Amino acid sequence: MRKPNLSNIKQAKVLAPAKDLATLEAELAKQENSPEVNLEDTVLRLSDYLSAVEMVIKQTFNHRVWVKAEIRNLSSKGGHYYFELAEKDDDGKVIASCRGNLWRFKAARVLAKFERATGMALERDLTVLLKVSAGFHAQYGFSLTIEDIDPSYTLGDLARQYAEMIDRLTGEGLLHLNQQLPTPFDIEHVLVIAPEKAAGLGDFQADANRLASTGACQFHYHHATFQGNHAPSEIRQAIVSAQKQFYDTYQRLPDLLVIIRGGGAVGDLAYLNDYELAALVAEQPIPVWVGIGHERDKVILDEVAHTSFDTPSKVIAAISSHLAQLVTQTLQYQAQIKQAAKRQLNIAEQRTSRQLGQIQSQTVGQLTALRKDSDYAWRSIQQSAQRQVKQAARRTSELREQTQSSAYQQLAMAATNSKDYQKTVMQSAQQRVIQAQRNSEHLRDIVLLHRPSRVLKQGYTMLTDAKDKQIFTSSTQLYPEQTIHIVLKDGKAKAQIIDIKTDNKMTESTDTLTES
Repeated sequence: MRKPNLSNIKQAKVLAPAKDLATLEAELAKQENSPEVNLEDTVLRLSDYLSAVEMVIKQTFNHRVWVKAEIRNLSSKGGHYYFELAEKDDDGKVIASCRGNLWRFKAARVLAKFERATGMALERDLTVLLKVSAGFHAQYGFSLTIEDIDPSYTLGDLARQYAEMIDRLTGEGLLHLNQQLPTPFDIEHVLVIAPEKAAGLGDFQADANRLASTGACQFHYHHATFQGNHAPSEIRQAIVSAQKQFYDTYQRLPDLLVIIRGGGAVGDLAYLNDYELAALVAEQPIPVWVGIGHERDKVILDEVAHTSFDTPSKVIAAISSHLAQLVTQTLQYQAQIKQAAKRQLNIAEQRTSRQLGQIQSQTVGQLTALRKDSDYAWRSIQQSAQRQVKQAARRTSELREQTQSSAYQQLAMAATNSKDYQKTVMQSAQQRVIQAQRNSEHLRDIVLLHRPSRVLKQGYTMLTDAKDKQIFTSSTQLYPEQTIHIVLKDGKAKAQIIDIKTDNKMTESTDTLTES
């Protein structure tokens, strides 16, 4: 150290330049102990004054102490590490700051020990416990020389911050908010947030592309940085912009949001322990699945996500498993529906066949009976009419003979009355003819009561060919794909024969009816 030059004096109070530091210290001590000397009247050069300050600091703070501070900035050059250290109050305002130096000959050992214990590199914004000694240089000012760094304190501080985030999220009802959402029934569209060109993303995409090629699911990729101080804000921005872009395209929300990154240093995970990022994930209106490449350590996203996985590969495996289970369940439902429908169709077919057989049997019986009754009535009418006509003929012949006989005898008298008598005879004959006609109409009415149209009104049906020229009474008259008419009381329906079942006793057929 250069010797202080105290040659500049004011008035008569002069300190002669010291030959060495020991002499200067002795003279200063002597002057300080002497009540007659007032140092305020002493004029010193800046370098001399700062050298004296350096001497005082070196003597007063010549021991090492543990100091807690936050790393505001960190740089390295030539193996040396240069820190900007600070202390903040509860409002985040800096209330103390200074420089710190970790020299090359200690840096490798100290940093290696820190990284082994914490699994992370020394970075800015970390709160650390430093073993330091004070130093002052006339040209470079005050700084702390860092002798050691306690990694256990940093781990404890990170754990404290993590616990505080958990408590805050719990108090605000956000910790399990996303987990309360139901797992989507079908996963058709998936938003994926991941670092660009990351190995974990490549593993995820390999399986996702195979799944997408089947048309079962579509994946929409958006990228963000997952390490560094700006990582949380980039991830938040990627989530918001991805949701907006998807909604603008499809006018609905996606089925699933996936956040993935591959494995890496444990320290890189600390960037994901951000409250604002965790709150945004928790408040998502859709389930969020995260696959951060780690097995033991958790990040805050694992706590607030709907479902957490160890790796990106396990996320895509879960999606594939969900879709496979959905397909299996759907196939089971389809098989059950088919079986139930088949049973119902068989029951309906059997019931319809029985009812149709009964209707056909009853209709054939009724038509046969009506035909027999009609034939019998017609024969009765014919016989009765023939008898009455014969009787009328005989009666007429007798009357004619009597009239002729009487006419010959009473020609003179009958000449005047012949016309009246003729009228009487004609009237009598007409009355008999009218009576015979009435009897015939009565018998006709009896026949008409049993006509087919009246039978149809009683709820029976009649089968005819497509041209209504032939009435079917037997299954032998039918054949598949034959078009028939089903005649009802108030109209008719066109039908097509699908199948004909025949046994020795009766014929059963199943028709598919089409309203005409």
